[in-house]
Amino acid sequence: MLAKNAAAAALAAIVLAHDVCSFTAPTRSTQPMIASTTKLYQMDGPPPGTKIVSNSKEVQFDGIRFYETGIEGDDCIPKEEFCVIDPENDEPIRLTVEEKERMFLDALQSYYVSGRQIMDDAEFDALKEDLMWNGSELVNLNRREIAYLEAMQGFNKGAPTMSDAEFDALREELRDAKSVVAVEKEPTCYIETGICTIEWKKDNFRNNLIYLPAAAIMTFIWLGSSALIVGLNQLNPLLTLIVGSPVIYIAAQAITDNFIFANNLIAYGPCPNCEYPERVYFGNILGVEGFDNQAAKKCKSCKEEILVQRRSLRAATLPKS
Repeated sequence: MLAKNAAAAALAAIVLAHDVCSFTAPTRSTQPMIASTTKLYQMDGPPPGTKIVSNSKEVQFDGIRFYETGIEGDDCIPKEEFCVIDPENDEPIRLTVEEKERMFLDALQSYYVSGRQIMDDAEFDALKEDLMWNGSELVNLNRREIAYLEAMQGFNKGAPTMSDAEFDALREELRDAKSVVAVEKEPTCYIETGICTIEWKKDNFRNNLIYLPAAAIMTFIWLGSSALIVGLNQLNPLLTLIVGSPVIYIAAQAITDNFIFANNLIAYGPCPNCEYPERVYFGNILGVEGFDNQAAKKCKSCKEEILVQRRSLRAATLPKS
C-alpha cells in the first residue's frame, strides 16, 4: 500500500514539473494599436527658426514649440495693463507702479481740489483696475480720506461741507496716519494761481541736537556737585552719571525750551518751485524772536519766496502776478 502511494506521488511530481517547464507566458505585442498615433509623432515640423507673421504678431518655431516674438520685456501691452501713449511715435509706454500711483493721486486731487478732470472716466477706471491687480493700497481710500477730498472740493466751490476746525482736525488725523491724500510728497503746482505747494517734514535729528548744549552743561554740573554729596562721591563716575541722567534730561529740556531755543521747531523739505533742499527754524533764540506760525524765506537756488506754515508744515510759493 505504501509502495503504491509513493509511486503515485512521484508520478504527480513529474507531471507538474513538465507542465511548469512547458508553460510560456504570452508576450505582449509591441506594435501600436493605432497606427495613426505613430504617424502623428513622426510628422516633420518646420525647421527651427521658422517665423510665421499674422497681422501684428510674429510667431517663431524653435524646433520644439511655437512662441511669440517681437515683444520686449519693457513693451507695454494695452490689452493687459494701463499704458500711456508716446506723443512722438504713438507707441505705448510701460509705467512703474509708483508712476501709476502718482497719476492716480494727481487725478483725484485735480478733480477734488481744482475741479479739473485730467483724464476721462475710461482711462481712470483702467488705471484704477491696473493698480488693484498690482496690489496697490492707494485705490482703497477709507471713509475719512474721501470726506477730506470732498471737503476740499466743497471749499474750492464755495460750499464747505465742514467747519475750519473740523477740517483742520481731520487733516491732522490723516497726516498722523501718513495718508497719501493729506501728505504731498512731490511739489504740486496750480495753473490758475501759479502757486506750488509741498509738505515739509520735521527735522527730528536737529530738533534733538539743540538740547545737546544744555545737556553738556548739566552733565558737568551734576558730576561736580555729586563729588560734594555724601554717598554719591563714593560711587563710580559712570554710575553717578547713570543715577543723575533723569535730572540731567529734565533740566536740559527745561533750559532749552524756556531760555535758549524757546518754542523751537526745525523743518526741512524741497523748494516747491525747483526742489532745492531747504530748512527753516521756528521759535526764539536766546530771547531773540523768530518765526512763530509762519516762516518766510527765499530759495537759495531759484530765489523764489517760500511760505511755510508751522502747524501743517505746508510750504508754498507766492501767487504769480
